[in-house]
Amino acid sequence: MSDIGIYILVLSLYMMLLVGIGMIASRRMRNSEDFYLGGRSVGPWVTSLSFVAAYFSSVVIIGGGGFGYRFGMSTIWIAASNVLVGIALVWMILGRRIRLFTARLGTMTVPGFIAERFKAKEARVFAALVITLFLIIYNVSILKGMGHAFEGLMGIPYIWAVLLSGAIIILYVSLGGYLAVVWTGFFQAWIMGLGLILLTVAALKAVGGLTAANVALQAMDPGLVNTPGEWGWAGLISYGMIVSFGVWGMPQLMVRFYSIKSVSVLRVGTVVATIGGSMAVLPFLNGAIARVLHPELTNADMAIPTLTKAVLSPWGGAIFLAGVVAAGMSTFASVLIITSGAVVRDVVQKGLGREITERQVVRYSRLVSALVGAVSLAIALRPPALVLVLMAFSWAAIASTCLWPMLFGLYWKRATRWGVLASMGGGLASALIWIGLGSPYGVHGFIPGLLVSLVAMVVVSLFTERLPDDHLARVWGEQ
Repeated sequence: MSDIGIYILVLSLYMMLLVGIGMIASRRMRNSEDFYLGGRSVGPWVTSLSFVAAYFSSVVIIGGGGFGYRFGMSTIWIAASNVLVGIALVWMILGRRIRLFTARLGTMTVPGFIAERFKAKEARVFAALVITLFLIIYNVSILKGMGHAFEGLMGIPYIWAVLLSGAIIILYVSLGGYLAVVWTGFFQAWIMGLGLILLTVAALKAVGGLTAANVALQAMDPGLVNTPGEWGWAGLISYGMIVSFGVWGMPQLMVRFYSIKSVSVLRVGTVVATIGGSMAVLPFLNGAIARVLHPELTNADMAIPTLTKAVLSPWGGAIFLAGVVAAGMSTFASVLIITSGAVVRDVVQKGLGREITERQVVRYSRLVSALVGAVSLAIALRPPALVLVLMAFSWAAIASTCLWPMLFGLYWKRATRWGVLASMGGGLASALIWIGLGSPYGVHGFIPGLLVSLVAMVVVSLFTERLPDDHLARVWGEQ
């Protein structure tokens, strides 16, 4: 069988599995809670591994490899902070409270939680619009990563690769909703892990081991081995914080805690998610190895596809490509669910006060998922920047808007309606203005956005009227 035939066989079987899961999940869908949260009945293994799959995406595999290629071994610190701050601490600090608080308030989305927790209708619509707009940009980075993988490994033109990947995702999300997303994410996490391990073993063998790779990089440029490397402490810390603390405000990840079966299984989920998330180190490492073996690349985002084709057999390459596609599809699918919820529930149903039935909510959500996917596809055909740059921009905007409202909403009773509105507006504006100024001093807009959002939340809350005691008692489960 030819190399292309092997790729087509493996990917066809994989795509058929995804569509089959979507069709099975569609039969279990009875209402909007099933579509958005799987009836809040998802177990710890499926929740945790789908969290890892949604967190990774083709952005981390292709984009992380691109950063490893461009900046060297120091980028591994980004992956290390991912695992500690972006996964382990998120599960330990946010998981239990998010599950309890959202169940008490009867909310199914991040904008919904913020609005109900702070009795702020304006926050619902504002958060929903920010999430929808910037997750579309995030979708573009995901599709770009998958497109480069197909292009580099199979020789498929970038445009057709993007269209094929997007069409399959839109189909199974529209059919099966959240259950389709988490169950496909569960299987995709295993495929991603297998693909990354195969690539790492083969890459280390090809370069002569980790020590040989470091020696070769040192000879090219000491900045490719030493910390903080070429981009300096400001760049390294900025991106490390974006991909670590950014998770704390990302709705497609937070919703995993809404849907988990009970708080009693969170401990198991924390361990599984942390171990699974440790795979984040491998793309950055492989990107740096690719710099040694293929120093002539003009597009850093092609580092991982090029390395894969060089060091793996066609069967290994096909499995790895399936892993990249799995990573991208799991995250893209999660984003479609979140954006459809933001538009249908938070803007149309709650924000505009339109009376629609449960059946209509599901129908409109499927339609919005398809439309958002189509818009993302259209933009991804001519993407504007490196994969990880697009991801950082979208995460900075969303986290600057949602991170502190989520955290203070779970832990600080004194936070007020005006405090959360000031935090969301000030954080978003600061992040976008800083990025628009060209990220002065090498500091990404995520940092000033987060700082302004924090200060606004605390200061404005202390000088405005606190929420009623009976409402807070309900939120904290004290009545």
